[in-house]
Amino acid sequence: MSPLFSSLVFTIFFALSACTICRADEGMWLFNDLPAERLQQRYQFEPGQAWVDHLRLSSVRFNVGGSGSFVSSDGLVLTNHHVASDTLYKLSTAERNIMDDGFLAERYEDELRAPDLELNQLVAIVDVTERVQAAVPEGLDADAAAAARRAVMVAIEKESLDETGFRSDVVTLFGGAAYHLYRYKKYTDVRLVWAPETAIAFFGGDADNFEYPRYCMDATLMRVYEDGQPAKLEHFLRWRDTALTEDELVFVSGHPGRTQRMFTVDALKFLRDQRIPFVLDYLRRKEIMLQQYGLQGREQRRRGRDELFGIQNARKAYTGMLAGLQDPATIFSKQTAETELLAAVANDPSLAPLAAAWSKISEIQAQKAALLRQTTSFRSRLYEIAETLNLMAEEDAKPNEQRLREYAQAGRESLLQDLLSEAPIYDDLERAKLSDEIARLVEQRGGDDELVVEILAGKGPRPRATELIAETELADVAKRQALVDAGQSAVHASTDPMIQLARLMEPHYRQLRQQREALEEQERQAYTQITQATNAIRGTDTYPDATFTLRLAFGTVRGYHQDGQWIAPWTNLAGTYQHAESHAGQEDFDLPARWLKKRPNVDGQVQMNFVCTADIIGGNSGSPVVDREGKLVGLIFDGNIQSLTNDYVFSDQQGRAVSVAAAAIREVLRSVYQAPELADSLGR
Repeated sequence: MSPLFSSLVFTIFFALSACTICRADEGMWLFNDLPAERLQQRYQFEPGQAWVDHLRLSSVRFNVGGSGSFVSSDGLVLTNHHVASDTLYKLSTAERNIMDDGFLAERYEDELRAPDLELNQLVAIVDVTERVQAAVPEGLDADAAAAARRAVMVAIEKESLDETGFRSDVVTLFGGAAYHLYRYKKYTDVRLVWAPETAIAFFGGDADNFEYPRYCMDATLMRVYEDGQPAKLEHFLRWRDTALTEDELVFVSGHPGRTQRMFTVDALKFLRDQRIPFVLDYLRRKEIMLQQYGLQGREQRRRGRDELFGIQNARKAYTGMLAGLQDPATIFSKQTAETELLAAVANDPSLAPLAAAWSKISEIQAQKAALLRQTTSFRSRLYEIAETLNLMAEEDAKPNEQRLREYAQAGRESLLQDLLSEAPIYDDLERAKLSDEIARLVEQRGGDDELVVEILAGKGPRPRATELIAETELADVAKRQALVDAGQSAVHASTDPMIQLARLMEPHYRQLRQQREALEEQERQAYTQITQATNAIRGTDTYPDATFTLRLAFGTVRGYHQDGQWIAPWTNLAGTYQHAESHAGQEDFDLPARWLKKRPNVDGQVQMNFVCTADIIGGNSGSPVVDREGKLVGLIFDGNIQSLTNDYVFSDQQGRAVSVAAAAIREVLRSVYQAPELADSLGR
């Protein structure tokens, strides 16, 4: 983070710390509670209900983490290459490396079905706050309150599923002050239509990641099917080919992951001093492990590449977030606002009792720190399958309302789709991952720890992992299906070593989960009180923290100053070739051969990437960017480095959302990929 940004952020945050409403273009707004008055006052735009509903129904969520949109009447879905990369990886083989070489289906029958992808279209939102809160009477201890809340949420989800057939999720908002039921239409037959080469999708590699200007074609087209045929869609986004203009109003409809903007100062200090450093240590460890695995050969590099990209991206994102929290100006601005709010609460006799909530949050952070480094699960695909099978068998024996939420009936189909995926599992990659996970557990608990001794069974981490992977049968989907069908008795009787390991870990998993959920319940109750106090003092013109559910953000296409230089709001296709030439000899800036060959065909003046002030975070990747008319103008794929503090505080002084221009996608489909029919079908 530049010194210029550090000084600017101090000035901005200090000046606006007492602001009682959202400032600038801040906001990840609920689709059922949009800031219509603010949009009218600031931009003379009033989104009608038809406009809102159409955009909502044209937006989709990817179960792998990310967003997308319907862009044709026959089921085309646009998202990022890096959102689709999980599917591209699973569809690739040593002989056909889709990740590296790209893919284009010339006919419907050439489209490749994703093995386990689920897309969710939000069709309805129902406020269930009163029912959830009524089910948790005052006076319950944290464990009982968490159980009661979980039971009513599971019951609501099951009732909704039975009534409508839609996937149904109860979403916690405002830290527990509100609960909404989200109903989704699911698409599980999703097929790959077009993906560019990774070299252009991630052009510039790690050096350009979270930077700007950018020149990436981070886009992929898929198609949803129903009953074996391309889905016929009423709601999809029309396409705009004309250039964006500076200060033009745009909207982002997507699924931001998690934000912590309502967090207290002590909660942010926990993130700064404990949580994020811990996560970064873990990510660096995994990055080294996967790099070493990839050095074994070309095929190993291909097998580990998608996960390595994800780890590297997360490492850089968390590094930026930590840098923001470590800047004293950030905590100072938060502390100033919190002190002012607490003073106002103390001066109001009706609100004064709520001040204890801030102290409660502080106490909880110390307890969370004590649990932080406890491991009860291993991040390898085969172990995760075993753990899911074991927990499912145990949870299925309970009444639905008493189950862990992800094992309740409302989410059963989605759980099984992942569990029974036919995506390839590579023994050597699993061995590298599991041995490292076991070694990490030994480091954390010590070699003489009772659980460690039992897990190792007299062997070192790598020999033990090798044994487990060699002897398990869980790579066979039919074996998994048999255990699902046979249920608890079969899982208990299983001699599969991975199942036995999961059963050994289960008591520790459940104990730690119970402790964490009890702390989450205490936090939920405290933040509900904080929300009550905040709304009473500052008003209710605000939005809840992100929850990987659909939100609307807005902003303008705008450049910014950095290190004394003006950064223009967009790049163009000609600049892509110039950027490659200026970095000749650097592998991450090598354009695909197809792009070099077709250069004479490309209209270099077409906008390539652009930035806007819309409020986004991780999870917004793949979100459509639309104009006032609701036409698609871009595709979110990143934020710049200055935007990485958006998880806990927003500033549009330099922070920007980065998009692929819609016009560039259509242009390269025609000129580079020779797919005019596909290009013409976009938005129709």
